[in-house]
Amino acid sequence: MAGGHGTRLRPLTFTGNKHMLPIANKPMLFYGLEHLTNTGIHEIGVVLGPIKEGVREAIEQHSRINAEITYIDQPEPRGLAHAVLISEPFLKNEPFVMYLGDNLLKQGVQPFIQTFNQQRSDCVIGVTKVGDPTRYGIVEMDGNKIGRLVEKPREAKSDLALIGVYIFNHKIFQAVKEIKPSWRNELEITDAIQNLLDQGAKIDVQRVQGWWKDTGRPEDLLEANQLVLSDLEPSNLGRICGSATISGDVSIDTGTEVLEGSTIRGPAIIGRNCRIGPHTYIGPYTSIGDGTTIEGGEIENSIVMNNTTIRCGKRIVDSLIGNNATIIDSEKNIPKGHRMILGERTFVSI
Repeated sequence: MAGGHGTRLRPLTFTGNKHMLPIANKPMLFYGLEHLTNTGIHEIGVVLGPIKEGVREAIEQHSRINAEITYIDQPEPRGLAHAVLISEPFLKNEPFVMYLGDNLLKQGVQPFIQTFNQQRSDCVIGVTKVGDPTRYGIVEMDGNKIGRLVEKPREAKSDLALIGVYIFNHKIFQAVKEIKPSWRNELEITDAIQNLLDQGAKIDVQRVQGWWKDTGRPEDLLEANQLVLSDLEPSNLGRICGSATISGDVSIDTGTEVLEGSTIRGPAIIGRNCRIGPHTYIGPYTSIGDGTTIEGGEIENSIVMNNTTIRCGKRIVDSLIGNNATIIDSEKNIPKGHRMILGERTFVSI
């Protein structure tokens, strides 16, 4: 699933699909695609919404996605169950994995597929405990059995949230055809699964092992970046100059220079053909995209996208900085960290 408007991530999504926003320098959509192909799935339908620019090109250029890709258009975001319905000609009567492209799941999807096959399920749903159940589809349990499912309840009776990974067989199509749009005017996948349950279908629950992250908000992107960078394998394909120092787990790609007096403290990842320094500090949990120049100042716990220029002696923290943005020094000297969310081609003086 790679549709939707991504309104909670504006201005970053004014000019692009939210599923292409990078986590540790890789579009978040690719994490799900790789999980699917790693299980041996080689037929994948990608549901695209109104903002689809660059998605096909990026997928076709990604060497680790060994699959036949079919693109399915969903011009308006009419719900996840609607996306299933319009995908029926592609899916036919085969069992399938449904994976939300803006969710990150450390364990992958293999445990869900194993449960589906071993239990001969009609449906397997992934769940995990969350702090704010009103943001999610919720599963209410009755002992070891599912009691009911509720989409974004105003008063939640359970803290078990659907994580956006499902396994279905062909019965889901009839279930979707029998439900009505919700108060959001969408066909909700929770209502479709509830319909399956009411019809006596066998639905199994798979609890998440390891971390899971929904990346719907800016702060979620930063937390997902932290989680992925925590497992980073260090490497250095660039050039470290003079008195520059590297500590912790740091990945530096080809063509990148770290100049005199600069410090990079991991976990951090720096893309291709970047120029860091001189006298620049890159702190933990920072991802810097390809072709970026950062001269002076400090940056920490931030995502900097491709071809950005930062020439600034200030401290930048907890920030999301879009492609081709420019940040320069002003004459002001404010002794605190700047937190910002900048869209593509933004120019800022701080």
